[in-house]
Amino acid sequence: MGSQNMPAAEVDVTVELVRGLLREQHPDLADLELREFANGWDNVMFRLGPDLTVRVPRREMAARLVVNEATWLAGWSARLPIPIPEPVRTGRPTTAYPWHWNICPWLPGEPAADHGVTDQHREARRLGEFLAAFHVPLPDAGPENPYRAHPLNELESRFLENVDRLAGVVDVVAARRRWHELADVEEWAGPPTLVHGDLHTANILVDHGAISAVIDFGDITRGDPAVDFAVAWMLFDADGRATFRTAAGGLDDALWRRAEAWALHFSIIYELHSADSPRLARMARRLFAAVVG
Repeated sequence: MGSQNMPAAEVDVTVELVRGLLREQHPDLADLELREFANGWDNVMFRLGPDLTVRVPRREMAARLVVNEATWLAGWSARLPIPIPEPVRTGRPTTAYPWHWNICPWLPGEPAADHGVTDQHREARRLGEFLAAFHVPLPDAGPENPYRAHPLNELESRFLENVDRLAGVVDVVAARRRWHELADVEEWAGPPTLVHGDLHTANILVDHGAISAVIDFGDITRGDPAVDFAVAWMLFDADGRATFRTAAGGLDDALWRRAEAWALHFSIIYELHSADSPRLARMARRLFAAVVG
């Protein structure tokens, strides 16, 4: 049905490998307890002692992402109202392992994709304020991402092709109609801003019903901040979205419509990649329903 499985690892990232990297590069941490707790599309994650995590790319495409995080998250933790995984140590390539890797604080919580939030208005306000603080202008230089925060007219052909690949899975006519309604809008005219680039409910942690962290900044880039505001349709109901919109800075109608168009795009992307991920399948269908109806 057009869905794709998780890509194979290009390097076998094991506890033994990471222990060796720690002994070589961060020997003061090498004897702490180390255990794998997540193995995703891009990285393998390890718990290191009580307070740290180790993020190790499993394929070359992801290697630049940990460099992005180390470069662009430096100094941000103290400026944001919700914790982020700002790296506290970095690792370099060796003969045993070919790419950079990071050590970050341990952030408690479970993905919002699985648990949701208990107080929509409170958490919508907190996440909106987080993005208002994070979206600083970057007019001259900054991280670049070929797939995120670009004008909608550059996204349209890719979106329509992806929808066609899901014929029989989603309502193609309704998806195309909704896209054209949303995408007929003014593009971003302000300076490019810093954006997360991959802000969805699996990259937001929830602890006892409250957002405890925003994670996975590997796709950090600059451009139209609408791409990040798409999360409103993933996490909040209509009233929550209104609170979020106000807290994020009173977003104008054009920006809000572009955000909804990005949400529709993401619903299709998640569906395409949901073959071996029940979580992505749930995210895709909930999001598609929120935007298309």
